[in-house]
Amino acid sequence: MKTLLPTVTLIASMMASAPLLAQTFVYVSEADDGTIARYALNEQTGALQLLGRTHAGGKVMPMALSADHRHLYAAIRSKPLQLVSWNIDSKTGDLSQTSAVTAAASYPYISTDKQGRFLLGASYDGDVVHVYKLNSDGKMIAPPVGSFKTGHAAHSVIVDASGNSAYVGNLGTDRVLQLTLSAQGELTALGNGYVKTAAENGPRHSVLSPDNRYLYNIGEMGGIITQFRREASGELVKVAETPNAVAAQYKLEHGRERPPGYSDTTPRIWSADIGLTPDGRFLYVSERTSSTITGYRVNSADGKLTLIASWQVEKQPRSMAITADGRWLIASGEKSKVIGSYEIDAESGALKRVSEAPAGRDANWVTIVSYK
Repeated sequence: MKTLLPTVTLIASMMASAPLLAQTFVYVSEADDGTIARYALNEQTGALQLLGRTHAGGKVMPMALSADHRHLYAAIRSKPLQLVSWNIDSKTGDLSQTSAVTAAASYPYISTDKQGRFLLGASYDGDVVHVYKLNSDGKMIAPPVGSFKTGHAAHSVIVDASGNSAYVGNLGTDRVLQLTLSAQGELTALGNGYVKTAAENGPRHSVLSPDNRYLYNIGEMGGIITQFRREASGELVKVAETPNAVAAQYKLEHGRERPPGYSDTTPRIWSADIGLTPDGRFLYVSERTSSTITGYRVNSADGKLTLIASWQVEKQPRSMAITADGRWLIASGEKSKVIGSYEIDAESGALKRVSEAPAGRDANWVTIVSYK
């Protein structure tokens, strides 16, 4: 026993520190490299460690997890347009490709429903939302079973907790579309089919509160966070607008839509992503021109937002994701060589940068999965 104990202690120490035994993994799509970077996240310290990269087969951008967290999906936006799926190894974070299907459009945003039935894609270029059926082992089935013409520049689509309603951020029309999602994957207008945001706000990404009561949308060009209340029917009612928090500080002009070839050098509002902690207490939005993330406290009674502060993050932050325990926020930057890990203060919601790890060219979507 005297000779065995040091060996056992050494092995235990190595296991405790080995990144491959981490239970939380971070995936970042590196669009210009055509790869997905895989990281281990230390749940105690927030430290990130690059585990490796998976070749995606083209310009990989948006990603989504399956409802059971066993599969990762991504949209390839270079030709040939594809949707690709991988199995996730829950012990190592490794990805093994399971399927690739032809995509009916180029999607800057994909998502899945909590029931594990469908993958949805919003097409900015195609002005459409598509619904793909998922089979019992998580593989996608093409062509799509549902389609809805959105108007100019559909930029996101999410499904509510019940799986009955879908919401589309429609940048070019200053509308958030409200749609009914049928059990067969068909999309139809819910009520009059939309609610409005401020003029030229450019609705981009949306997030639903954990209790399914509120939807928050960030405008790309106005940087306004629009809060909607969800009725029992799934229809939305606008209740509040929160102005952009960094425009004055960084002297940002109102944003403009940025089609291919956009070359305006005027510093303008260019908001990107929005996220909520799993307990619904704190909300965060990213702004690319200033390279900031801004945090807000969410009032538990009415969902209204109170500004906490803004923080400098990775250059031109495109995406962020929050861990299931609400303790860490991971941010990518389209013009950054690293991704950053930020601790979320449990009382104030303030962010503190604690770690970074190498990232490839045009780091885009951030997706986090935890296994307990």
